[in-house]
Amino acid sequence: MSDTIDGFATPAGTARYMQRSVSAGRPAAHFKSFDGLRLSSLGMGTYLGDITKEDDEAMENSVYESVKSGAINVIDTAINYRAMKSERSIGRALSRLIKENIVSRDHVFISTKNGYITNDGDMPNIDVMEYLQRMYISAGVISADDISSGYNILNPAYISKCIDKSLANMGLSCIDLVYVHNAFESWHADVSKSRFMEMLAKVFEVYEQYRKAGKLRYYGMATWTCFRVPKESREYLSLEAAVKAAESVGGKNHGFKFIQLPYNLAYSEALFTKSQSVGSEGNLNILEAAARLGIGIFTSVPLFQGRLLRAPIPDYCGLTDQLSKIVQVIRSSPSVIAPLIGQKSAEHLSENLKLADMPPLTEEQFHQAVQTLAHRQKSG
Repeated sequence: MSDTIDGFATPAGTARYMQRSVSAGRPAAHFKSFDGLRLSSLGMGTYLGDITKEDDEAMENSVYESVKSGAINVIDTAINYRAMKSERSIGRALSRLIKENIVSRDHVFISTKNGYITNDGDMPNIDVMEYLQRMYISAGVISADDISSGYNILNPAYISKCIDKSLANMGLSCIDLVYVHNAFESWHADVSKSRFMEMLAKVFEVYEQYRKAGKLRYYGMATWTCFRVPKESREYLSLEAAVKAAESVGGKNHGFKFIQLPYNLAYSEALFTKSQSVGSEGNLNILEAAARLGIGIFTSVPLFQGRLLRAPIPDYCGLTDQLSKIVQVIRSSPSVIAPLIGQKSAEHLSENLKLADMPPLTEEQFHQAVQTLAHRQKSG
Protein backbone atom coordinates (compact mmCIF):
# COMPACT_ATOMS: atom_id res chain seq x y z
CA MET A 1 0.00 0.00 0.00
CA SER A 2 1.55 3.28 -1.12
CA ASP A 3 0.54 5.31 1.93
CA THR A 4 1.97 2.86 4.46
CA ILE A 5 3.88 4.67 7.20
CA ASP A 6 7.45 3.40 7.29
CA GLY A 7 9.75 3.25 10.30
CA PHE A 8 9.45 2.69 14.04
CA ALA A 9 10.25 4.42 17.34
CA THR A 10 14.02 5.03 17.62
CA PRO A 11 16.35 6.39 20.32
CA ALA A 12 17.06 9.49 18.20
CA GLY A 13 13.41 10.07 17.28
CA THR A 14 12.03 9.64 20.79
CA ALA A 15 14.82 11.88 22.13
CA ARG A 16 13.70 14.61 19.70
CA TYR A 17 10.10 14.22 20.87
CA MET A 18 11.25 14.48 24.49
CA GLN A 19 13.39 17.54 23.73
CA ARG A 20 10.44 19.33 22.20
CA SER A 21 8.37 18.51 25.28
CA VAL A 22 11.08 19.76 27.65
CA SER A 23 11.46 22.94 25.57
CA ALA A 24 7.74 23.54 26.12
CA GLY A 25 8.32 23.44 29.87
CA ARG A 26 7.66 19.80 30.81
CA PRO A 27 10.06 18.05 33.21
CA ALA A 28 12.62 15.76 31.55
CA ALA A 29 11.79 13.19 34.25
CA HIS A 30 8.39 12.76 32.57
CA PHE A 31 10.23 10.57 30.05
CA LYS A 32 11.59 7.17 31.07
CA SER A 33 14.57 5.63 29.31
CA PHE A 34 14.27 2.00 28.19
CA ASP A 35 16.55 0.25 25.70
CA GLY A 36 17.66 3.68 24.47
CA LEU A 37 14.11 4.89 23.84
CA ARG A 38 12.65 7.93 25.61
CA LEU A 39 9.07 7.04 26.43
CA SER A 40 6.48 9.25 28.13
CA SER A 41 5.58 8.15 31.65
CA LEU A 42 1.92 8.36 30.67
CA GLY A 43 0.57 6.31 27.79
CA MET A 44 -2.79 6.31 26.04
CA GLY A 45 -4.98 3.21 26.11
CA THR A 46 -7.70 2.61 23.51
CA TYR A 47 -9.84 -0.16 25.01
CA LEU A 48 -13.15 1.53 25.80
CA GLY A 49 -15.77 2.75 23.38
CA ASP A 50 -18.52 1.64 21.04
CA ILE A 51 -18.25 0.56 17.42
CA THR A 52 -19.63 3.87 16.15
CA LYS A 53 -18.43 6.60 13.82
CA GLU A 54 -18.63 9.06 16.75
CA ASP A 55 -16.30 6.96 18.90
CA ASP A 56 -13.99 6.40 15.91
CA GLU A 57 -13.61 10.16 15.53
CA ALA A 58 -13.31 10.79 19.28
CA MET A 59 -10.52 8.22 19.58
CA GLU A 60 -8.70 9.46 16.48
CA ASN A 61 -8.81 13.03 17.78
CA SER A 62 -7.68 11.97 21.24
CA VAL A 63 -4.64 10.10 19.85
CA TYR A 64 -3.89 13.08 17.60
CA GLU A 65 -4.12 15.63 20.44
CA SER A 66 -2.23 13.41 22.92
CA VAL A 67 0.77 13.03 20.62
CA LYS A 68 0.59 16.62 19.34
CA SER A 69 0.65 17.95 22.93
CA GLY A 70 4.19 16.64 23.43
CA ALA A 71 3.00 14.81 26.55
CA ILE A 72 2.40 11.30 25.19
CA ASN A 73 4.41 9.25 22.71
CA VAL A 74 3.17 5.82 23.90
CA ILE A 75 -0.08 4.53 22.32
CA ASP A 76 -1.47 1.11 23.26
CA THR A 77 -4.19 -0.94 21.56
CA ALA A 78 -5.20 -4.50 20.64
CA ILE A 79 -6.64 -6.02 17.49
CA ASN A 80 -9.88 -6.88 19.33
CA TYR A 81 -10.36 -3.42 20.88
CA ARG A 82 -13.57 -2.09 19.39
CA ALA A 83 -13.37 -4.92 16.84
CA MET A 84 -10.27 -3.52 15.07
CA LYS A 85 -11.63 0.01 14.97
CA SER A 86 -9.27 1.29 17.67
CA GLU A 87 -6.28 0.27 15.54
CA ARG A 88 -7.78 2.06 12.55
CA SER A 89 -8.38 5.23 14.59
CA ILE A 90 -4.70 5.18 15.63
CA GLY A 91 -3.61 4.73 12.02
CA ARG A 92 -5.65 7.72 10.86
CA ALA A 93 -4.39 9.91 13.73
CA LEU A 94 -0.76 9.01 13.07
CA SER A 95 -1.16 9.61 9.36
CA ARG A 96 -2.55 13.11 10.07
CA LEU A 97 0.25 13.91 12.53
CA ILE A 98 2.91 12.91 10.01
CA LYS A 99 1.27 14.66 7.02
CA GLU A 100 1.03 17.86 9.07
CA ASN A 101 4.72 17.54 10.05
CA ILE A 102 3.85 17.50 13.75
CA VAL A 103 5.79 14.29 14.41
CA SER A 104 7.64 11.67 12.44
CA ARG A 105 7.09 7.93 12.85
CA ASP A 106 10.30 7.52 14.87
CA HIS A 107 8.90 9.76 17.65
CA VAL A 108 6.00 7.46 18.60
CA PHE A 109 5.92 4.00 20.26
CA ILE A 110 2.89 1.92 19.29
CA SER A 111 1.89 -1.38 20.86
CA THR A 112 -0.90 -3.80 20.02
CA LYS A 113 -1.96 -7.26 21.17
CA ASN A 114 -3.19 -10.45 19.57
CA GLY A 115 -4.54 -13.85 20.56
CA TYR A 116 -8.13 -13.05 21.42
CA ILE A 117 -10.78 -13.80 18.84
CA THR A 118 -12.29 -10.76 17.16
CA ASN A 119 -14.63 -9.75 14.41
CA ASP A 120 -14.30 -6.69 12.20
CA GLY A 121 -16.27 -3.59 13.22
CA ASP A 122 -16.36 -2.51 9.57
CA MET A 123 -18.49 -5.62 8.91
CA PRO A 124 -21.20 -4.94 11.51
CA ASN A 125 -23.54 -7.71 10.37
CA ILE A 126 -21.00 -10.50 10.90
CA ASP A 127 -20.58 -11.60 14.51
CA VAL A 128 -17.36 -12.98 16.01
CA MET A 129 -18.04 -16.69 15.47
CA GLU A 130 -19.23 -16.21 11.88
CA TYR A 131 -16.17 -14.05 11.17
CA LEU A 132 -13.86 -16.74 12.59
CA GLN A 133 -15.62 -19.43 10.56
CA ARG A 134 -15.40 -17.46 7.29
CA MET A 135 -11.91 -16.03 7.64
CA TYR A 136 -10.02 -18.74 9.51
CA ILE A 137 -11.78 -22.09 9.97
CA SER A 138 -13.22 -22.48 6.45
CA ALA A 139 -9.91 -21.25 5.02
CA GLY A 140 -8.05 -23.98 6.93
CA VAL A 141 -5.93 -21.50 8.94
CA ILE A 142 -7.22 -22.87 12.26
CA SER A 143 -9.61 -25.54 13.48
CA ALA A 144 -12.33 -25.03 16.08
CA ASP A 145 -10.10 -26.96 18.52
CA ASP A 146 -7.58 -24.09 18.42
CA ILE A 147 -9.97 -21.83 20.36
CA SER A 148 -9.58 -21.95 24.15
CA SER A 149 -12.44 -21.84 26.64
CA GLY A 150 -11.29 -18.23 27.20
CA TYR A 151 -11.80 -17.42 23.46
CA ASN A 152 -8.08 -17.17 22.76
CA ILE A 153 -6.07 -18.67 19.88
CA LEU A 154 -2.32 -19.33 19.98
CA ASN A 155 -2.06 -21.20 16.69
CA PRO A 156 1.01 -19.63 14.99
CA ALA A 157 -0.86 -19.23 11.68
CA TYR A 158 -3.57 -17.19 13.46
CA ILE A 159 -0.98 -15.06 15.27
CA SER A 160 0.70 -14.30 11.90
CA LYS A 161 -2.60 -13.28 10.32
CA CYS A 162 -3.33 -11.01 13.31
CA ILE A 163 0.00 -9.20 13.01
CA ASP A 164 -0.56 -8.71 9.27
CA LYS A 165 -4.05 -7.38 9.96
CA SER A 166 -2.82 -5.01 12.69
CA LEU A 167 -0.14 -3.64 10.34
CA ALA A 168 -2.83 -3.06 7.68
CA ASN A 169 -5.33 -1.59 10.16
CA MET A 170 -2.82 1.01 11.33
CA GLY A 171 -1.15 1.49 7.94
CA LEU A 172 2.28 0.71 9.41
CA SER A 173 5.27 -1.12 7.98
CA CYS A 174 6.46 -1.98 11.50
CA ILE A 175 4.84 -2.20 14.96
CA ASP A 176 7.02 -1.28 17.91
CA LEU A 177 5.58 -3.88 20.28
CA VAL A 178 3.16 -6.79 19.95
CA TYR A 179 1.91 -8.61 23.04
CA VAL A 180 0.32 -12.02 23.25
CA HIS A 181 -2.95 -11.11 24.97
CA ASN A 182 -4.02 -12.69 28.29
CA ALA A 183 -2.72 -16.01 27.01
CA PHE A 184 -2.20 -17.98 30.20
CA GLU A 185 -5.38 -16.55 31.73
CA SER A 186 -7.28 -17.88 28.69
CA TRP A 187 -5.59 -21.29 28.51
CA HIS A 188 -4.68 -22.48 32.02
CA ALA A 189 -8.03 -24.27 32.45
CA ASP A 190 -7.52 -26.18 29.18
CA VAL A 191 -3.87 -27.25 29.07
CA SER A 192 -1.04 -28.10 31.48
CA LYS A 193 1.52 -25.42 32.26
CA SER A 194 4.24 -27.31 30.37
CA ARG A 195 2.00 -27.58 27.30
CA PHE A 196 1.19 -23.88 27.57
CA MET A 197 4.91 -23.01 27.64
CA GLU A 198 5.39 -25.03 24.43
CA MET A 199 2.54 -23.09 22.80
CA LEU A 200 3.98 -19.79 24.04
CA ALA A 201 7.40 -20.61 22.56
CA LYS A 202 5.70 -21.23 19.18
CA VAL A 203 4.06 -17.78 19.38
CA PHE A 204 7.43 -16.23 20.26
CA GLU A 205 8.89 -17.99 17.20
CA VAL A 206 6.36 -16.12 15.01
CA TYR A 207 7.27 -12.84 16.70
CA GLU A 208 10.99 -13.48 16.10
CA GLN A 209 10.28 -14.14 12.40
CA TYR A 210 8.46 -10.82 12.15
CA ARG A 211 11.35 -9.09 13.91
CA LYS A 212 13.78 -10.52 11.36
CA ALA A 213 11.48 -9.29 8.57
CA GLY A 214 11.54 -5.77 10.05
CA LYS A 215 7.80 -5.75 10.77
CA LEU A 216 8.07 -5.89 14.55
CA ARG A 217 10.59 -4.46 17.03
CA TYR A 218 9.70 -6.03 20.37
CA TYR A 219 7.19 -8.47 21.80
CA GLY A 220 5.78 -9.22 25.21
CA MET A 221 2.92 -10.56 27.30
CA ALA A 222 -0.13 -8.49 28.19
CA THR A 223 -1.59 -10.18 31.25
CA TRP A 224 -4.38 -9.94 33.79
CA THR A 225 -3.57 -12.25 36.73
CA CYS A 226 -0.60 -14.51 36.01
CA PHE A 227 2.16 -12.16 37.22
CA ARG A 228 0.33 -10.90 40.31
CA VAL A 229 -1.00 -14.02 42.04
CA PRO A 230 0.74 -16.20 44.67
CA LYS A 231 2.97 -19.03 43.47
CA GLU A 232 0.52 -21.70 44.58
CA SER A 233 -2.27 -20.26 42.42
CA ARG A 234 -3.21 -22.22 39.33
CA GLU A 235 -3.05 -18.95 37.38
CA TYR A 236 0.56 -18.22 38.40
CA LEU A 237 3.30 -17.91 35.78
CA SER A 238 6.99 -17.29 36.26
CA LEU A 239 8.31 -14.30 34.32
CA GLU A 240 11.73 -15.93 34.25
CA ALA A 241 10.23 -19.03 32.57
CA ALA A 242 8.64 -16.81 29.91
CA VAL A 243 11.98 -15.08 29.27
CA LYS A 244 13.66 -18.50 28.95
CA ALA A 245 11.03 -19.50 26.38
CA ALA A 246 11.99 -16.39 24.37
CA GLU A 247 15.70 -17.23 24.70
CA SER A 248 15.01 -20.76 23.45
CA VAL A 249 13.72 -19.41 20.13
CA GLY A 250 15.44 -16.02 19.80
CA GLY A 251 18.77 -16.51 21.57
CA LYS A 252 20.21 -13.91 23.93
CA ASN A 253 19.12 -11.06 21.64
CA HIS A 254 15.45 -12.09 21.69
CA GLY A 255 12.77 -9.41 21.46
CA PHE A 256 10.77 -10.23 24.61
CA LYS A 257 11.25 -6.95 26.46
CA PHE A 258 7.86 -5.88 27.87
CA ILE A 259 4.94 -7.02 29.94
CA GLN A 260 1.64 -5.35 30.75
CA LEU A 261 -0.43 -5.97 33.87
CA PRO A 262 -3.16 -4.28 35.93
CA TYR A 263 -1.76 -2.06 38.68
CA ASN A 264 -3.63 0.60 40.59
CA LEU A 265 -4.52 1.54 44.16
CA ALA A 266 -7.04 -1.33 44.29
CA TYR A 267 -4.90 -3.87 42.41
CA SER A 268 -1.61 -3.36 44.24
CA GLU A 269 -0.30 -6.95 43.94
CA ALA A 270 2.51 -5.85 41.59
CA LEU A 271 4.04 -4.18 44.62
CA PHE A 272 2.99 -6.41 47.51
CA THR A 273 2.79 -9.98 46.13
CA LYS A 274 6.29 -11.46 46.30
CA SER A 275 5.83 -14.59 44.23
CA GLN A 276 8.51 -14.32 41.53
CA SER A 277 12.05 -15.75 41.43
CA VAL A 278 15.03 -14.95 39.24
CA GLY A 279 17.95 -17.36 39.42
CA SER A 280 18.55 -18.19 43.08
CA GLU A 281 16.82 -15.02 44.24
CA GLY A 282 13.26 -15.58 45.43
CA ASN A 283 10.58 -13.54 47.20
CA LEU A 284 10.48 -10.87 44.47
CA ASN A 285 7.46 -8.90 43.37
CA ILE A 286 6.89 -8.62 39.62
CA LEU A 287 8.42 -5.12 39.50
CA GLU A 288 11.66 -6.46 41.02
CA ALA A 289 11.69 -9.58 38.83
CA ALA A 290 11.21 -7.45 35.71
CA ALA A 291 14.14 -5.22 36.72
CA ARG A 292 16.43 -8.26 37.15
CA LEU A 293 15.36 -9.63 33.74
CA GLY A 294 15.58 -6.35 31.80
CA ILE A 295 11.83 -6.21 31.17
CA GLY A 296 9.89 -2.93 30.98
CA ILE A 297 6.36 -2.70 32.36
CA PHE A 298 3.31 -0.85 31.11
CA THR A 299 0.31 -0.91 33.44
CA SER A 300 -3.39 -1.11 32.66
CA VAL A 301 -6.56 0.14 34.38
CA PRO A 302 -4.84 2.90 36.44
CA LEU A 303 -8.19 4.52 37.26
CA PHE A 304 -9.92 1.13 37.76
CA GLN A 305 -12.29 2.20 34.95
CA GLY A 306 -13.18 5.36 36.86
CA ARG A 307 -14.05 3.72 40.18
CA LEU A 308 -10.98 5.12 41.95
CA LEU A 309 -12.04 8.66 41.08
CA ARG A 310 -14.72 8.28 43.76
CA ALA A 311 -12.58 6.47 46.35
CA PRO A 312 -11.26 8.11 49.54
CA ILE A 313 -7.49 8.45 49.03
CA PRO A 314 -5.25 10.21 51.56
CA ASP A 315 -3.12 13.14 50.43
CA TYR A 316 0.56 12.30 49.98
CA CYS A 317 3.68 14.17 48.87
CA GLY A 318 1.73 17.42 48.73
CA LEU A 319 -0.77 16.03 46.20
CA THR A 320 -4.39 16.91 46.84
CA ASP A 321 -6.27 16.37 43.56
CA GLN A 322 -7.74 12.92 43.05
CA LEU A 323 -6.27 12.12 39.62
CA SER A 324 -2.70 12.92 40.71
CA LYS A 325 -3.09 10.84 43.86
CA ILE A 326 -4.27 7.86 41.81
CA VAL A 327 -1.68 8.05 39.06
CA GLN A 328 1.51 9.46 40.59
CA VAL A 329 2.38 6.47 42.77
CA ILE A 330 1.78 4.02 39.89
CA ARG A 331 3.73 6.11 37.38
CA SER A 332 6.63 6.40 39.84
CA SER A 333 6.93 2.69 40.67
CA PRO A 334 10.21 0.92 39.86
CA SER A 335 10.24 -0.82 36.43
CA VAL A 336 7.00 0.91 35.37
CA ILE A 337 7.45 2.92 32.18
CA ALA A 338 3.88 4.23 31.98
CA PRO A 339 0.34 3.59 33.11
CA LEU A 340 -1.99 3.50 30.11
CA ILE A 341 -4.97 5.82 30.49
CA GLY A 342 -8.02 5.68 28.24
CA GLN A 343 -9.18 9.13 27.11
CA LYS A 344 -11.66 10.12 24.46
CA SER A 345 -13.39 13.27 25.67
CA ALA A 346 -11.61 16.63 25.38
CA GLU A 347 -12.23 17.22 29.09
CA HIS A 348 -10.59 13.97 30.23
CA LEU A 349 -7.76 14.52 27.80
CA SER A 350 -6.85 17.95 29.16
CA GLU A 351 -7.06 16.68 32.77
CA ASN A 352 -4.82 13.70 32.04
CA LEU A 353 -2.28 15.73 30.06
CA LYS A 354 -1.76 18.01 33.08
CA LEU A 355 -0.14 15.04 34.82
CA ALA A 356 2.73 15.33 32.33
CA ASP A 357 3.57 18.75 33.79
CA MET A 358 4.58 16.99 37.02
CA PRO A 359 7.68 14.85 37.35
CA PRO A 360 7.18 11.34 38.75
CA LEU A 361 7.92 10.98 42.47
CA THR A 362 11.52 10.60 43.61
CA GLU A 363 12.49 7.25 45.13
CA GLU A 364 12.15 8.71 48.63
CA GLN A 365 8.74 10.24 47.87
CA PHE A 366 7.59 6.95 46.34
CA HIS A 367 8.42 5.01 49.52
CA GLN A 368 6.72 7.68 51.60
CA ALA A 369 3.61 7.48 49.39
CA VAL A 370 3.48 3.67 49.63
CA GLN A 371 3.72 3.87 53.44
CA THR A 372 0.93 6.47 53.59
CA LEU A 373 -1.35 4.49 51.26
CA ALA A 374 -0.58 1.09 52.88
CA HIS A 375 -1.25 2.54 56.35
CA ARG A 376 -4.57 3.90 55.12
CA GLN A 377 -5.51 0.47 53.69
CA LYS A 378 -4.72 -1.27 57.00
CA SER A 379 -6.55 1.26 59.12
CA GLY A 380 -9.40 1.45 56.61
